[in-house]
Formats: sequence, C-alpha cells, structure tokens
Amino acid sequence: MSDVTLTFPDGKSRNVKSGTTGAEVAKSISPSLLKRTVAMQLDGVLSDLADPITKDAAINFVPRTDPAALELIRHDCAHVMAEAVQSLWPGTQVTIGPVIDNGFYYDFAKSEPFVPEDMGKIEKKMHEIVARNAPFTKEVWSRDKAKETFAKMGETFKVELVDAIPPGEDLKIYKQGTWFDLCRGPHMTSTGAIGKAFKLQRFAGAYWRGDSTKPQLQRIYGTAWATEDELNAYIKQLEEAEKRDHRKLGREMDLFHFQEEAPGSIFWHPKGWTLFQTLISYMRRQQEQAGYVEVNSPDMMEKHFWELSGHWENYGENMFTTTLPDERVFCCKPMNCPGHVQIYKHGLKSYRDLPLKIAEFGKVHRYEPSGALHGMLRVRHFTQDDAHIFITEHQIMEECLKINDLMLSIYKDFGFEDIFIKLSTRPEKRVGADHLWDKAEKALQDVLDEVTKRSNGRIKTALQPGEGAFYGPKLEYVLKDAIGREWQCGTTQVDFNLAGRLGAFYIDEHSEKKTPVMIHRAMFGSLERFTGILIENYAGHFPLWLAPLQVVIATITRDADPYANEVAEKLKAAGLRVETDLRNEKIGYKVREHSLAKVPLILAVGNRDAEGRTVSVRRLGSQEQTVMKLDEAVAAFADEAKAPG
Repeated sequence: MSDVTLTFPDGKSRNVKSGTTGAEVAKSISPSLLKRTVAMQLDGVLSDLADPITKDAAINFVPRTDPAALELIRHDCAHVMAEAVQSLWPGTQVTIGPVIDNGFYYDFAKSEPFVPEDMGKIEKKMHEIVARNAPFTKEVWSRDKAKETFAKMGETFKVELVDAIPPGEDLKIYKQGTWFDLCRGPHMTSTGAIGKAFKLQRFAGAYWRGDSTKPQLQRIYGTAWATEDELNAYIKQLEEAEKRDHRKLGREMDLFHFQEEAPGSIFWHPKGWTLFQTLISYMRRQQEQAGYVEVNSPDMMEKHFWELSGHWENYGENMFTTTLPDERVFCCKPMNCPGHVQIYKHGLKSYRDLPLKIAEFGKVHRYEPSGALHGMLRVRHFTQDDAHIFITEHQIMEECLKINDLMLSIYKDFGFEDIFIKLSTRPEKRVGADHLWDKAEKALQDVLDEVTKRSNGRIKTALQPGEGAFYGPKLEYVLKDAIGREWQCGTTQVDFNLAGRLGAFYIDEHSEKKTPVMIHRAMFGSLERFTGILIENYAGHFPLWLAPLQVVIATITRDADPYANEVAEKLKAAGLRVETDLRNEKIGYKVREHSLAKVPLILAVGNRDAEGRTVSVRRLGSQEQTVMKLDEAVAAFADEAKAPG
C-alpha cells in the first residue's frame, strides 16, 4: 500500500500508509492528543476521526474546545435528541435534523402533539444518552439495504430521503449504540463528547420538505455549546433579546403594527413614521455632503425590462408580477438599479461626468415565504437607502474607500463601532463573463485589504464563497449590537455587467464609447430592518435626536395647564417633538405610562414651577428629578437634540 504525505499546522510533514485513520495518526503522535481530539480537518474539510486517509492532505486535529467543533457538538446533539424522542415515544418517525445558527432542530412525525411537559422528559433522556458515551460509528450501505431497513422500521420519510440521494453518492449510516440514522456526517467520536451544555428551546410546526401540500411535522429546536458558561451566556442573551423585541416595543411605543391582510408589510403609526423619516433625513444630509444626487424611479416596469437586466432569469421567483388586460406583464421592482441605469442614460455622458452618484429611497418588493417573515427584520416591501455610482474602472478603489469611510462614520453615529466585513464572491447562478468577475473580485479584495490596513486590523474580515449577487461580488458590513448579536446591513457591490446589458455608456478621453462600471451601495440596507435593529439595540431608549417623541410635559395640577402649554410651545419653537399630558391623573401614573412608552424626557410642572419659571426634569431610566430654569432647559434640550453632522 502506498504512502500519503500529511502536512501539519506547524508546517512539518510525515508519511503514513494510505488508509491509515486519523485516530491512528493522532495516537502515534500522542495518546493524550487522541484523547482530546474529536474530529479532524483534511485540507480544511471536517472529517470523522475514524476516516481512512487515502491521499496527501493538510491535516489538523480538532479538539472539542476548537470553534470548528461547535457545529459537530450541535449536530451530534440533534442525533441524541432524535434517539431520546424515539425512545420515549416508539413509533415516532425522524425526518431531517440540521445544524442552524446557535443550535439545531429535528422534525418528527408523531401521532400525538408534543406538550410543554415533554421538553423536560426529552432533555433528561438526552443526558442519559450522553452519559452512556456510545461511540459514533459510520457504515456505508447499499441503496437497497437502506430502503429495506427503513421500510421495515416504518420510517417512510427516510425511504424518501434515500431515493433523493443522487446515484453514485455514498449512503452513510451513523450509529450511536443500537440507534442509527441516515446522515452525511461528520460526527465526533462519541455521544459523551457532546457534554452537558445543551438545552431544548421550543416546539414548532413544519411541513415535510417545506412544502405546505405535504404532511405536517413537529419540530423541536435546541441549542448546544462547548461549555455551560457559554450556554448560560446565550440563554441570558435570549432573555435580553426578548425584552428588546422590536415587535413588543413597537406596541408599547405606539410605532407600528402588522396585520394578516398585508403579510410582510408595516402599518406605520405617527410616531413610528416620524422615526422612519428622521432616519431618511439623516441619511439624505450625509449623501448630499458626499456628492450624491437623489432621484426616484418607477415602482412597476414591464417584464421585458427585467429580462434585459437579468433579474427575471436570476431573481424571478422573488418578484411580484401582474398581467394587464392587454396581456402585458409588469413587475414590481425588487431592486432600484435598472431604473437608475435608465436615468443615467438620459443625456450623453463623458468621462468628465464620472463618478456620477445616484441615490434613491426606493420602495422595493420581494416575495419572501410566509414562514420566513419576521416583524420588521424580514418583510416583503421595504425601503432601501440605495445608490448607484457610475465610474470608470480605475476609479473603483477610490470610490469604494469613500463608501467605506462614509459607512463607518454613519454606523458610529448610531453607536455601532464593532464592524465585521465579509467579501462575497461569484454565485453559481450569475450573469457576465468570468474574466469580468475576476476583475470585480480582485478590486473588492484590494479594497478590503486597504480597509484592514487602515484600521490596523481592528476591522475583522472574512470570505463568503458563492454568496455574491448574480451581477457582481460584494462587501457586506456586519454590525454587532448592544447585546452581542450580529446584523448584516450595508453592502458595496462592484458590477461590470448590468450597465452594459442595459446599453449604458460614456465617452472616454479618446472619444470612444465605454461601458461604465457600477457600484451598488446601501448603508442602512433596508430602512425598515435597520429601524427594527435600532429599536432592539437601544431597547427603545433612543438618543434624544432620534426619539420620535422627545419630550412630554405632564401637569401636577390642573392650574398648571396654561404653563404646560407655554413650555410646550417654547420647546416646539426650538425644534423639539413635544406633547402635553393634561389629564386629571396623578403625576406618578403619568410618569410610569410615558416611561413605558420610552419618552426620553418627562417634564413635570405644577404651580411652583409656573411661578418660578422652572421645570422638573426626569430622564428615561432614572429615578432622579432635576429642577431647571425653563430657558436653560429649552436651550440644553435643543442642543442635545441636534442630529449628528
């Protein structure tokens, strides 16, 4: 048997017989290494430690504490949960159980519904299975054996999964003791490697293969971590996130609501619309200072237009369409870019006109499945702070860096300074020649390298292969909020394709026609989504400039009503958003009510205040009360309420 060469992370290498397992290699180095290792990476790909190694590879042994092992912990935990459920309720069918962000789930076909008390029973049984520490072992079965075995067990869903596996692909069966499942793998060495840091979270309904015409299943969600400290921190984050839920705060602050009759759409209330327009006004000022011109393009255009742009072929399943009586098909725009190209094309453009920066607060419409909708964070109709910059090829670096600098300054104004940038490269489904994608990807990689250099490594970066838009690669800006959650917001996309497909050109210095490069750019991204993120980041405690209602003047006695109105008028004249509360209620009741609605400043006024021309100031989140002279208070609050920039 021939030798294979293994290269270790420190650069050293050794030859072993082809077919030697990862476990045998680890043991030959050190028994303690084998003991703490749960899997291996071959050329960066996670593999079972028991897998035979049959070709030269870079090898890395993965201990349980390695971040790469976290996905395996969750995957193994899903298998243990499935065994626990079948042990407690024989006859239950297991279907699919993938790893997801922060956890896992498994779908079950069970005759009776799960009840809340079942959660504790399943967790208890899972701990018993983990303590048993059965090894994970892999077998490769023939298609006929797998179908026959699962059919005898009554696992009809598994039989269907076997049929769905492409011919020639191995059918892997993973066992943990006597229980087994069809699975691609890999897994850790044993159930004991999972540890105790897992928790089941909730039950939900789900359709088989996500198809509403197929049987409904019962889904169990869980989370798993390497340590109990990490699990506890995550549970606390979830509890904090629940308090900050924008849907809950939106009701308390009277900002917006949703209705079944308009799924994925927002009904804005006056205060919410004020907040939304405050964001637009802020962004409009930033863009004007940066040299953008604002436009507006049609919400609906003929299907043929979207075929030319490439959207129909590559994005058609996400588009809303309508057929008119004359049989012309129109599409609600899912993106603003083709409309901006049409605006660019009006009037001959010279290289001297570039860069041309066209911006729009454009409402776009994208079909999202009902199950994917989530408050303001995942909707079907939303407003983008969208812009398209038409440039020459040699201007890419300069303009992308300007976008980066503007983007970072904007995020800083909202308190986001922990930024992560991902480079997403060409997807499988795309338009344009590979050599143009090569240029676009290299340009963005150069930009990313320069951004990293300028930040002295403070800004972290990552590569996302295959996650670019169908017309170009992109940089995705990910923000970390007050409780550590990450949100992808802004994007910068370099596009060598769309302008040419739609016939846009400019005259270069040699009087020749050239196709401009387009930079697609959004900074908030979806304004609706960004609003939801802000609500949760601030927990409704907005800085004064951003709060939709900034001040409430609450009277202590009816005699103070005239003075309260005077105070309100002075504050309004200074540019503040103000309401009065003249109800015949106790001041404590009024303060509690407006605090729940997250009003930043509550001014209590009574007879003494009227006589002394003062106000008693209570800030949101504080029990302290400060007495200020009226004119001083107006000047101080007006200054505090100035928007950044």
